[in-house]
Amino acid sequence: MSNDLPRHSVSVTGIVIRLEDGKVLVIKRADDGRWVPPGGVMELHETPEECVVREVREETGVEVLPDRLIGVYKNMKLGVVSLALRCHPVGGNIRTSDEASIATWVTPEEAIAAAPEARGVRIADAFSVEGPFVRVHDGTSLLPN
Repeated sequence: MSNDLPRHSVSVTGIVIRLEDGKVLVIKRADDGRWVPPGGVMELHETPEECVVREVREETGVEVLPDRLIGVYKNMKLGVVSLALRCHPVGGNIRTSDEASIATWVTPEEAIAAAPEARGVRIADAFSVEGPFVRVHDGTSLLPN
């Protein structure tokens, strides 16, 4: 196999839902100001579940337990495949970080409205009884499959 073939990057997105009130954890990204669920690039030694726990903790201070796979979302422009996992909080204290200028709990409707379509759909999908979903996007908007 050739070493010059294109490679994908794999990331995770944590859709963290508080069980007591159904609110969703979102961050305002420090780099581009977008409102998104926390997440990031998976390291080679990590499982998707380990990665989502680490990324949510690093970005928000919230400790989570993954519940289920919501879907697979591919950014066609960047070649990034993101595995979205529904999670619930089990501890920690919410805080900001180098990656999150704001970390807060909002209603699902507020989160979906504030996020770019490609991220908001992951939140909507987390509340669906269907799935897992496979969706493609350009970084902002969904594309037809």
